[in-house]
Amino acid sequence: MIEISERAQQHFLRLLAQQGIDGLGIRLRVTAPGTPAADCELEFCEAQELTGGEWTVECQGFNFYIEGDSASWLQNASIDYEPSQTGGQLNIRAPKIKGELPGAEAGLVERVRYVLEAEVNPRIAAHGGRVSLLEVDADGVVLLQFGGGCHGCGMVDVTLKNGVEKTLRERVPEITAVRDATDHKGGANPYYRKKEGQSAMG
Repeated sequence: MIEISERAQQHFLRLLAQQGIDGLGIRLRVTAPGTPAADCELEFCEAQELTGGEWTVECQGFNFYIEGDSASWLQNASIDYEPSQTGGQLNIRAPKIKGELPGAEAGLVERVRYVLEAEVNPRIAAHGGRVSLLEVDADGVVLLQFGGGCHGCGMVDVTLKNGVEKTLRERVPEITAVRDATDHKGGANPYYRKKEGQSAMG
């Protein structure tokens, strides 16, 4: 169901040791499963807080619990910990939690909106950016509005061509073009003011 790497187990063990509570475990739940907003939440969990519906994964020195309703969304999921000089990064990969890309019968608008919410916006959120769908015309041209840190950003063309358009056209092949309808001269807080730096989809 879920693979927890040796490094992640050691990381959890260190966190648990700092709490100083006997028998403390870690519980994982999926919030808003099956939607583009789905996410994984981790919390400390004492034995008396268990509901009885959890799946238990026995790790080195502690138990890792998966909330019962979340288990089916965590097929092929993995947790790893990458140490770094600034303290390290816990990575949870759960490919199924956002559900599936709507099928061809769902219509172009719904499929484009899903890809924007599930894949594009989470990536550009690191730059404080957001993309909204304005329309998909009869010729398959997608019109987008960039907001937040992407509004007025000097790298928005790169983000649009190399990131957003590439991702959308891979997932929804019927799209013929992707255009930016934003007036970038009025950007209040762009991530990059000039054409320098990195694309938000980099």
